[in-house]
Amino acid sequence: MQIDPPPPGAIDRAVRLALEEDRANEDTATLATVAGSLTGEAIFLAKEPGVFSGVAVIQAVFAALSPAVTLEVLVADGERFAKGQHLAIARGPVRALLTGERTALNFVQRLSATATLARAFVDAVAGTNAVILDTRKTTPGLRDLEKWAVRCGGATNHRRDLAVMAMIKDNHREALAREGRSLADGVANIRRLFPGIPVEVEIDSLDQLEAALAESPEWVLLDNMSNADMAEAVRRTRGRARLEASGGVKLSTVRAIAETGVDAISAGALTHSQGSLDISLELAF
Repeated sequence: MQIDPPPPGAIDRAVRLALEEDRANEDTATLATVAGSLTGEAIFLAKEPGVFSGVAVIQAVFAALSPAVTLEVLVADGERFAKGQHLAIARGPVRALLTGERTALNFVQRLSATATLARAFVDAVAGTNAVILDTRKTTPGLRDLEKWAVRCGGATNHRRDLAVMAMIKDNHREALAREGRSLADGVANIRRLFPGIPVEVEIDSLDQLEAALAESPEWVLLDNMSNADMAEAVRRTRGRARLEASGGVKLSTVRAIAETGVDAISAGALTHSQGSLDISLELAF
């Protein structure tokens, strides 16, 4: 499976900050107790099943600590693994393996948890036309890595940032109204100032649908609407725009939402409620 990597530099920046945060070059216990010449291997062990994400991060962590560390990848990004399975083995100076242990695990546990949850959402809507999207509800500074993990899980990235798509939400509409301007004025201004940028308009009731569609947005966001109303929105839209369902989407509810016929379902849970997968690192000499 071909998975697009994070943008150039994203992993190195995140790893550098994490190692600085951990004061990796001042690892007092390791420097005092482990000889610089001692070598060994560190095995990444799955304590529960999941979907893997983070090979390049492990490589970057240990490369930053010692060029002598090598990594044997046993489970690739995007692959499922079982409890008790070995995921990767890092070999080299024990000082580097111990100093980088927690940083590497922190990344891999969270990224793999995101990939695992993303895969669960994708599996839940299998057989429907709905695509699972992530959101911008990401950990500050780790967006590119977390969106990479979403891709490892088979889901699709929504807009990365505020510049790649113009999303007119309820607060934008309120701001327009305060100045006596309409939704049409807002969309027209976006088209004038930022030609080629796709537009998405958020609505929270069927009463707002026709006004939104009249402005020919690429997307209409159905926010916290009932399944019945979303199904009706699909019927009324008739392909004039793509429809995204959003708002409190859970694994237990996503299948029913997909069956309304919407084109996509965005779930902030993928990156804000994923927790950490139980993965450990076992050292061997």
